[in-house]
Amino acid sequence: MTTSKARLTALITPVEQEAQNEAKALSQGGRVSRAVSRLRKDSGLGLRTGSAALDLLNEGSSLPTSYQQALNALRSLSPDLVDEMSALLDNEDSTSAIKLLRERTDMDLAGGYHLVQELSGRPDTAA
Repeated sequence: MTTSKARLTALITPVEQEAQNEAKALSQGGRVSRAVSRLRKDSGLGLRTGSAALDLLNEGSSLPTSYQQALNALRSLSPDLVDEMSALLDNEDSTSAIKLLRERTDMDLAGGYHLVQELSGRPDTAA
């Protein structure tokens, strides 16, 4: 069973469309472990969140392919979290915003950094 925290993380972690398509095809062919591995490659998804992402794809959902899409999903799914992160960014405390995001989700450090950069409106120079 997938936790709601893992599902939220899967819905706000960008995964290339090609990887999503390949994972779905692998899963439909019965190669679930390989499908999860394909989603995890280059995305920062952990094992639990990779499994959640595959469940979402098999349910007909799509995953974000960019941090802009991921931020839009986060705004929709957890507006209170976005408000708290925005307040921290207003006080120029991006480190605490990343920490808060990571505490409330299973997002990895790099993903948290990129999502907070997107929220702050700063160009992401470490892409």
